[in-house]
Amino acid sequence: MNEIVLKISRLREELEQHNYNYYVLSAPTISDREFDDRMKELQALEEQYPEYADPLSPTQRVGSDLSKEFEQVEHQYPMLSLGNTYSEEEIRDFYNRTARALNEPFEIVAELKYDGSSISLIYENGRLSRAVTRGDGTRGDDVTANVKTIRSIPLILHGDCPAKFEIRGEVLLPHAEFERLNREREEQEEPLFANPRNAASGTLKQQNPAIVAERRLDAYLYYLLGESLPSDTHYGNLEAARSWGFKIPNVMRVCKNMQELLDYINYWDTERKRLPVATDGIVFKVNSLSQQRSLGFTAKSPRWAISYKFQAERAETRLNSVSYQVGRTGIITPVANLEPVQLAGTVVKRASLHNADIIAELDLHIGDRVYVEKGGEIIPKIVGVNTDARTTPAAGERVTFVTHCPECGTALVRERGEAGHYCPNVWGCAPQIKGKIEHFVTRRAMNINMGHETVEDLYNAGYVRNTADLYAIRFADLMRLERWAEKSARNLLESLEESKKAPFERVLYALGIRYVGETVAKRLTFSFLSIDNLEKASVEELTAVDEIGERIAQSVAAYFADERNRTLVNRLKDCGLQMQASEKVQTSRSDRLKDLTVVISGTFAVHSRDEYKSIIEQHGGKNSSAISGKTDYILAGDNMGPAKLEKARKLGVKIINETEFLKLINE
Repeated sequence: MNEIVLKISRLREELEQHNYNYYVLSAPTISDREFDDRMKELQALEEQYPEYADPLSPTQRVGSDLSKEFEQVEHQYPMLSLGNTYSEEEIRDFYNRTARALNEPFEIVAELKYDGSSISLIYENGRLSRAVTRGDGTRGDDVTANVKTIRSIPLILHGDCPAKFEIRGEVLLPHAEFERLNREREEQEEPLFANPRNAASGTLKQQNPAIVAERRLDAYLYYLLGESLPSDTHYGNLEAARSWGFKIPNVMRVCKNMQELLDYINYWDTERKRLPVATDGIVFKVNSLSQQRSLGFTAKSPRWAISYKFQAERAETRLNSVSYQVGRTGIITPVANLEPVQLAGTVVKRASLHNADIIAELDLHIGDRVYVEKGGEIIPKIVGVNTDARTTPAAGERVTFVTHCPECGTALVRERGEAGHYCPNVWGCAPQIKGKIEHFVTRRAMNINMGHETVEDLYNAGYVRNTADLYAIRFADLMRLERWAEKSARNLLESLEESKKAPFERVLYALGIRYVGETVAKRLTFSFLSIDNLEKASVEELTAVDEIGERIAQSVAAYFADERNRTLVNRLKDCGLQMQASEKVQTSRSDRLKDLTVVISGTFAVHSRDEYKSIIEQHGGKNSSAISGKTDYILAGDNMGPAKLEKARKLGVKIINETEFLKLINE
């Protein structure tokens, strides 16, 4: 195989992996600019050497965010991507090309390019009927239930709108919500979202609309499609849509000449930093729809529009050292300590290096001049090294990931398929011990009136080495500590006593079992009812619970296989904590759907889809997202997908409506 073939093959493999990271995992590892540069390099090679063409090359398709967990819907109008440029000169070329092709006066609408997750909303008779993600541009995921939780998206329109139309835009997570969400994820030692775009994308793919609602997504809309639109101009249609109740950005401008396009770029290159949501560029569109039709499309994008990408603000500074933090689950997080530098309005002193792979890829040395950007303009990250500034040989020591815990010296472990290393010394590593106690006392767990400083005081005094020790603390113990008054001591003891009333699902969450968050704790509570049943459960029994995968099941089983954990649970039980589900949860269960598999499809009037999932489990049934020969019932609501309907009929699966289902479980 010659050098050119190898280069083309390498680029294709690399771009496919980045497509997967971006659209499926919502965890990109390179910037948009780097991706676009590599895509252009591959396109140039394929044009130069057409004998190596491949219909499955990344240049021949649009990246996909399809999820197997949602019903897939074909777009009436394909959602094509726009050509990207980082150059004002290429904007001039686009403008001049358009002028030559039209040979008549034209206007360009300039609007900001919002950095979120693309969405298509279909309205019929003034009501939202369906919401679909971009997917692969031809088909997307039906996320209607999740989109209904976004308050800026109207469910019912007002005014004289077409009987049926489609409006497109971006689902966004505002900066303030992004920071709040990442703070909470950091507390739970869950991976942080890299930027608001990934957070919005990941949220839209949640199976639980209640979680979507908690994340307070927003949506900005920017494109109207349909057969009977109110205007022949893009700008006019969006102004009409604004009057129907849609959130249309008020930053659109109609530009009459090239200078006005450049003025728009120069203004928003700095002003965008004041906006409450992330932007990554500007989109320029020919205003007239008839002129758009005249210009037409290429195979991948419209000829009447182009996207200009802002350069990410970057600073160069010195890497002084790398330190390693130990979290409550033992995960080791490397942190770059930097010479302070001004970046995007703040002074940056530290940047996350994420894991060993990132460090190795950057080939970092202490003393390197490094380039720092803010991911989504929020989280500082090192994106490269100025190797020209490095002495030869490198003056500083090469950064290699630690092999032992920086706190307790235990050899680190990296499980297969995991990006991070962790310290397995759960019972002897101080940051893990204190971290587990801090997690245990949080508001969403046991809600004990105790902060970080109190945990430090109690640990340093030798009063606590695990969560059960908290309930052995006495008033006299607290009064021996510095800065403690009688009132604060009594408040803590009262809070500890009150925490014994916390329901079992919160106790289970408070234990801090790896991968067991609030939602998983609720599912396990509902399925096993008590800590004793959960302790005896096999991995197979655990994975039989809806949305409990192999990783979670193995973690739960491993937790109870450790005698020290079982002893801790028994001590907490003896302290009076709730170790079984409430009477209400237990009495609401039945065996009416025992051993039956149900697929839910469509939208419902009495309960939400998520509520029906819980009801099915409550009555002994099992939820499934895919129809097969093992499916016993399809609970069908409005807008059930035709593909599912046809498959059900072919397999002879019984289809029941909402009324029939409620009658079935109440007989």
